[in-house]
Amino acid sequence: MGQKKLIRFEAIKSFPNVLQYPEGMAGQWAGFFKNDQPLTLELACGKGEYTVGLARMYPHRNFLGVDLKGNRIYIGAKKCLEENIHNAAFLRTKIDQINAYFAPGEVEEIWLTFPDPQLRKSRATRRLTHPKFLRFYQQILVPGGLIHLKTDSPVLYTFTKWVIELCHLTVVEDLDDIHAAPMKEELKIRTHYENLDIAQSSRVHYLCFTLPAGPLPDIDDQLHQRLMEVEKGEESNIFTDETTD
Repeated sequence: MGQKKLIRFEAIKSFPNVLQYPEGMAGQWAGFFKNDQPLTLELACGKGEYTVGLARMYPHRNFLGVDLKGNRIYIGAKKCLEENIHNAAFLRTKIDQINAYFAPGEVEEIWLTFPDPQLRKSRATRRLTHPKFLRFYQQILVPGGLIHLKTDSPVLYTFTKWVIELCHLTVVEDLDDIHAAPMKEELKIRTHYENLDIAQSSRVHYLCFTLPAGPLPDIDDQLHQRLMEVEKGEESNIFTDETTD
């Protein structure tokens, strides 16, 4: 591990706005923030650009960035301390353990900002909009709580639309290209990975949707089947291209 990472890992141990694998936090976030303002999570927050940006934008809401990488969390947490932003904090843990840290209905909104699209189909269950993760979110969100996805990956965008369709979820907003229309303030916040433009797709997609109060339907096999059908289609196209050259 590099020296810079070691320094950052050591520093966040003393940061009052960073909690690392804390115990007994479910139902205690109002006490931590010392207010009863609505709580929004940024999952896989990286350097916390959205956690910090939304906290500046909405001082009467609380924001919590969640990520496993402590050296990345350090960036956002340090910025909040320097700017005296008291309505933002960071939680270091794994996303698939998220429901252990919140009581039912304790979270009002979830942002997924440029998460790893896990492009290999064998890793589709790791995509943060896979039904496996939506079931975790459902346990902690208020009824009708919003989930926001912002990504430059057409693969993740399309995959999420499949999940929404198969689960019969309610779509609040669907933008294939956020730059093609007047952009709301939240979408103007740019993350480190957005600036890198890794997908080179020339557009940024945005989806906002809600989860039902009741259990999600078991659509995992259907979703897997659709992925396999797409993969076969791609292989067929490659074969056709090769034989017609």
